[in-house]
Amino acid sequence: MKNQKRYLITSALPYSNGPIHIGHLAGVYVPADIYTRYLRLRKQDAIHICGSDEHGVPITLKAKKEGITPQQVVDRYHKINKKAFSDFGISFDIYSRTSSEAHHKTASEFFKNLYDKGEFIEKTSKQLYDKQADQYLADRYVTGTCPHCGSDSAYGDQCEKCGTSLSALDLINPISAITGNVPVTKATKHWYLPLDKHQPFLEEWILEQHKEWREGVKGQCRSWFKAGLQPRAVSRDLNWGVPLPIKDAEGKVLYVWFDAPIGYITATKELTPDWEKYWKSEDTKMVHFIGKDNIVFHCIIFPAMLKAHGDYILPNNVPANKFLNLENDKISTSRNWAVWLHEYLQEFPGQQDVLRYVLTANAPEAKDNNFTWKDFQTRNNNELVGDLGNFINRILVLTNKYYKGVVPEITELNESDKQVIAKINNLKQDIEKSIENYRFREAMVSVINLSRVGNKYLAETEPWLLIKTNPEQVKTIMNICLQITTNLSTLLDPFLPFTAKKLRTMLNIEMVEWDSLNAKNIIKVGHKINKPSLLFSKIDDKTVEKQREKLANSKKELEKETRKITPQKNIVDFEDFQKLDLRIGTVVSAEKVAKTKKLLKLQVNTGLDTRTVVAGIAESYKPEDIINKQVVILVNLSPRKIRKIESQGMLLMAEDFDGKLSALLPFEEVADGSSIK
Repeated sequence: MKNQKRYLITSALPYSNGPIHIGHLAGVYVPADIYTRYLRLRKQDAIHICGSDEHGVPITLKAKKEGITPQQVVDRYHKINKKAFSDFGISFDIYSRTSSEAHHKTASEFFKNLYDKGEFIEKTSKQLYDKQADQYLADRYVTGTCPHCGSDSAYGDQCEKCGTSLSALDLINPISAITGNVPVTKATKHWYLPLDKHQPFLEEWILEQHKEWREGVKGQCRSWFKAGLQPRAVSRDLNWGVPLPIKDAEGKVLYVWFDAPIGYITATKELTPDWEKYWKSEDTKMVHFIGKDNIVFHCIIFPAMLKAHGDYILPNNVPANKFLNLENDKISTSRNWAVWLHEYLQEFPGQQDVLRYVLTANAPEAKDNNFTWKDFQTRNNNELVGDLGNFINRILVLTNKYYKGVVPEITELNESDKQVIAKINNLKQDIEKSIENYRFREAMVSVINLSRVGNKYLAETEPWLLIKTNPEQVKTIMNICLQITTNLSTLLDPFLPFTAKKLRTMLNIEMVEWDSLNAKNIIKVGHKINKPSLLFSKIDDKTVEKQREKLANSKKELEKETRKITPQKNIVDFEDFQKLDLRIGTVVSAEKVAKTKKLLKLQVNTGLDTRTVVAGIAESYKPEDIINKQVVILVNLSPRKIRKIESQGMLLMAEDFDGKLSALLPFEEVADGSSIK
């Protein structure tokens, strides 16, 4: 490990308009926690900073929808998320928040420093404005059609369907999210950070000085550099946020992208009076853990802000992860398509490490990955129960059975024993190298491989048989396996802290320091261990199916909530309506139209005659279901041929939001041919 005086680890501030989900955990918080816990085990001065990002338009929209204040919204989710993180074992040194007075002060001072040095451009530009609400429309206050993919639900800052960054003025047919009205454009004054001024430095710093950064991070930065950096507004017209600390800026606050990363500085100030040594000393290594949607902010914009300020260090690395999907679909807070952390903790009590393991083993480090409940079950049952848990349980049970829980001595080492001892030391070095290069999946594999080495060693030596013929050799085998188990009690700690603590309790030991780990004598001969218990338990099919049903039900509920009523058609005159001849008829026969999915050929007694009607109702009704049923039929519709069949009328049906058709029927049976007026 390179000699480093101190480490500052930041995790992206979660947006406080909803709970934490597994995408957040896999992308940011689990890898950051692994790295921090590892550094602490290596006796490094390392602090882990995080907190709630509590400003921005989505929060004000949620408050408006619920009829509460933005502060009440952020208070709710700050409390939920802070507790969930703690219960899940994410070891922040501080979990702060950006709506605090301390943060308002820090962010204001940061802005004022740059403002006084002339680092901003002041300019007036046009912005969408809602006349009825008497308000400028910040990005999320506007929806419309994406000019790139045509989605009609794009926001004023981004199209969630195609992922393209937008400005509100880019939208086709923009609509105010406040009133539903069509906005107008109106001039407004704002302050901009001239990113173009900093581009030469940023290109050199990222692409030349940090070639070791992940290719996905550098690639996204390259694309921005290629397009040419542009001045970016640091203020917006809004009444929720950090007010601009200058004259003639009434009704304007700091843009959330500007104030949120300053939250790292605020939190460090709140944590320690020695905060400057973490932010202003070249002896500090700063690492930002983020998702790929935050790369530009942490690699281009925030470094430009820090450079403009003049006395802050820049990040040493930004190991951004890709996205984690859920059951082959994009995780979405707005669509309620997620596994929420606080709910997982309630439904899987005491199984924090199972989720930590699965998210690490399937971490989206180089590409987007997918979480499925089936994979969750398989990894738990095969890898945690079958490999890791099985090895440890066998060793502790046999130690209690053969030696009453007392660690036996090594009698004599053969070549096989020496090879196992060498593997223990090699795997420890592999784990260190992987963690220090931010390859946490790889590191986790090496930890599990150590238990597999132990299982293979047991299978080959068969101490349960050897005890009858060579009990002295069994002592050596059991000692080596207990050394492996003791190594695991520390090596597991960054990844599965609850499991590691439970294992240390069973071994009856305190934490063994990382740098003291080796293959010999870290658990002493004569030491007495405790009775074992199972580290993991199998997850059954019923549990997994329950979670999948929960997801399916949440999707159905959302579909109900977001259904859009078809707009009213143009007004027609009464005389036009009177031209329609609507009658009650009875279906006397029905059959499917060959080579079609939707069409039925019906014979309908209209009271006037029996005529043929082709109706697109086959996906809602089987032929036998509709025979002898009364229907509403438009009898004076011009005949037309459908699949070479002349259709002499049209049935009237109600279509539900999911496309299901229902026949319109009179309250009571009436004579065929009865008119509808």
